[in-house]
Amino acid sequence: MLVGRRAEQAALEQLLAQAQGGDSGVLVVRGEAGIGKSALLQHMRETAVAMGFGVYDAAGVEAEAEFAFAGLHQLCAPFLARAVELPEPQQTALGVAFGLREGAAPDRFLAGLAVLSLLAENGPLLCVVDDAQWLDQASAQVLAFVARRVGAERVVMVFALRDPGATDVEAFSGLPELRLAGLGASDAQTLLATAVRAPMDDVVRDRIVAEARGNPLALLELPRGAPAVQFAGGFELPDVVSVPRRIEDGFRRRANSLPADARMLLVVAAAEPTGDAALLWRAAAELGIAREAAAPAEAAGLLEFDFRVRFRHPLVRSAVYRAATPTDRRRAHGGLAAVTDQQVDPDRRAWHRAQAVVGTDEDAAAELERSAVRARARGGLAAAAAFLKRAAELTPRPAVRAERALEAAHAKHEAGASEALELLTVAAAGPLDAVAQARLELLHARIAFHGARGGEGPRMLLDAAKSLAPLDPALSRETYLEALDAAIVTGDRGPGGVRAVADAARAAPAPPQSPRPVDLLLDGLVTTFTQGYATGVPGLRRALDAFNPHERDDHAVNDGDDRRWLWLAGRTAMSVFDDQMVHALAARHVRLVREAGALATLPAALLVQSVMLVLSGDLSRAAEQTAIAAATRTVPVLHGQLILAAWRGRSDETTEVHATMVREAAGRGGRTEDFLAQYAMAVLHNGLGDYPAALVAATRAFESDELTHSNLAHSELIEAACRSGQPERATAALDQLSSRALASGTPWGLGLAARSWALVSTGAAAEEYYREAIEQLRNCRVATQLARTHLVYGEWLRREGRRQGARQQLRTAHQMLSDMGAQAFAARAARELRATGEHPRSRSTQPSDALTAQERTIARLVATGATSREVGAQLFLSPRTIEAHLRSIFRKLSITSRRQLRDLRLP
Repeated sequence: MLVGRRAEQAALEQLLAQAQGGDSGVLVVRGEAGIGKSALLQHMRETAVAMGFGVYDAAGVEAEAEFAFAGLHQLCAPFLARAVELPEPQQTALGVAFGLREGAAPDRFLAGLAVLSLLAENGPLLCVVDDAQWLDQASAQVLAFVARRVGAERVVMVFALRDPGATDVEAFSGLPELRLAGLGASDAQTLLATAVRAPMDDVVRDRIVAEARGNPLALLELPRGAPAVQFAGGFELPDVVSVPRRIEDGFRRRANSLPADARMLLVVAAAEPTGDAALLWRAAAELGIAREAAAPAEAAGLLEFDFRVRFRHPLVRSAVYRAATPTDRRRAHGGLAAVTDQQVDPDRRAWHRAQAVVGTDEDAAAELERSAVRARARGGLAAAAAFLKRAAELTPRPAVRAERALEAAHAKHEAGASEALELLTVAAAGPLDAVAQARLELLHARIAFHGARGGEGPRMLLDAAKSLAPLDPALSRETYLEALDAAIVTGDRGPGGVRAVADAARAAPAPPQSPRPVDLLLDGLVTTFTQGYATGVPGLRRALDAFNPHERDDHAVNDGDDRRWLWLAGRTAMSVFDDQMVHALAARHVRLVREAGALATLPAALLVQSVMLVLSGDLSRAAEQTAIAAATRTVPVLHGQLILAAWRGRSDETTEVHATMVREAAGRGGRTEDFLAQYAMAVLHNGLGDYPAALVAATRAFESDELTHSNLAHSELIEAACRSGQPERATAALDQLSSRALASGTPWGLGLAARSWALVSTGAAAEEYYREAIEQLRNCRVATQLARTHLVYGEWLRREGRRQGARQQLRTAHQMLSDMGAQAFAARAARELRATGEHPRSRSTQPSDALTAQERTIARLVATGATSREVGAQLFLSPRTIEAHLRSIFRKLSITSRRQLRDLRLP
């Protein structure tokens, strides 16, 4: 029975009640060690069983954190027999992750979708993950992903996290939280009374309660072993050590008081993370420890032996392991390595063997290297990095040690860990051959760029490209393109700026006789930035055509390379005002990412598609894409949210996301995030009619190579400057936009240029430009700019005193902008209409207006004939959740079948 925690128990029981009713729920329980997280979770387990739930457990173990998907396997093991019912890509992802089948490294989001599908078919369920701060990285990411996608599966997921965490728990940020504080004085005294049976002086009792600070484990454990006389006369606890540390010290003293064999058995148990009792007894026998040695440890209340070995608390495990001498730790790992089956569990055997080594051991290092290969094949980059790092430490030969350290650094960087630079220092000590040295320089440059987003990154990438030129011409060319893209992104106008990098990239090795799309893209961009936009456009078009699926086999062997560069290709299509190409490349990028299961790169693919959907006036679909990307918790999501919120005219939301982006950009030293935020603020302020604020933001955005490259900033700056009465400040943007539009020759570019000239012109010339802009923009997919052209033309006509013509233009603008959901621009059109004496018509309500963005997405996909399972795979939702949404959709639209949904032809 729990003492206190009534409000917390009620919150957890409410989650279970909701799940019984058909809704899933998620909660992260946080608190310091010993605060009662595990006890609260045990109460929830018992309650769930009484309510008819299936209860499934996993727990993070500090020593297990290097084994990819180990925590996920704990949770999913009871369901694996049902995996054969999953779609093949999901079966494969889960099978490879758990080492049950061969295959390419699984994407974690695809594995997450498989787990979600398994859970959905077994509800109602309670999934409890204790000590989640010690989950391996792969498991943490997958489980957090699943937690964000549960809907109508009747699944409750609860994660217990220690504060402060032992490892990075960023994966769980943003999930609903319950933070446990210490017990109140009355509850603390009640709990203390259960631990101390001897008579206790009131002053002593109050002192213990005060020193324990409401920590339940402290109240139970700190008095243990204290002489009864202390309870009557005095009880001293040190104030300078934290409560969890005091508890751990108490466990350590208790362990040290045991006989030698019992202490050694505890060390073996602490070093063996799986809790496998049979394995523990085999290791004990290997070390000459009799089973009787367990009795004193159990009597001391430190652990219990059954089919599983369970420590009294995770702090016992850490206390025992840290207190052990290095010799005893090595001896424990050696015993475990000797009895671990090399065929069944080669990686744990290799890890234990490595921990038992003093000095260097090539055989142990080579075994770890093989484990790293297996871990990488399963998608366990963090595990591979840990294996390689330890392998490098054990390697006796300097050249081999440097190579392994370099491979470990690559794996650490890919896994997002910060130790990559330390490993590069080891690798740099060498000796390295020329190819390895060049790869070291390349990785160092990538780390510098991704870490600081400053001008140093592009310059270092250039150096790496030069070093690679005689060794690997193809990689050298790709690295030159990487440097150029980095320069565009950073917006640095100095030595690491676009022009300087493009000049240097002219020295890239010649492309092969049959240039790849990436080769054409490099040459096109270099020509553009060194010889001018007009000269570069033909080469850019050739490159884009090479990436275009309509021009070649869409399943060509270099699709993997294309996926990497389609992000840049899509932005380049914007730079030549080719709206059709942007749509085609963005759609292809998203499709290839999904087909390959490389869903970690999905947010970047969806960002380009989302921006183009916004510019096309399909803000509802852009919102759907942003919601899908949000499930992955990656940075590009903020970019998409920001641009969408700005075009919708949602001031508070735009300002909030803008502040987040600027804050994060400052932390990384990134300027492009700030420039992009300024572009969005310019759109927002132009929509609201706050032109001075729009001019400030647009001027800042125009300083970005990224935004001038993609042509996003020009028109915002020109409109803001003209409407602020400062047209001279738009001169540079107008000249550049005009020359680019003529060179590209597309309706999008020519239409924007004509509108911009209209804004700075007067009389008949202005009207001619407005009409030309409308005519051009009607022939492209950029509907937002067409609607805004009707708006500014109507505003101009009203100021010219031509009310009838103004009403016609403003009416059209208001209708278009309202239908799109660009509410600030629509309100601006409405104000202008009222100024002409006409009241704007309210937009007629459509049945589909009642649908949420997610419901609209599901309705559209189902209307194409897709099954619930197929829709769920696209949206990372379970079929059960899709069915629940469909019931809501049918009710809101007053229909009863999928066929009726197809007949509705939703917008």
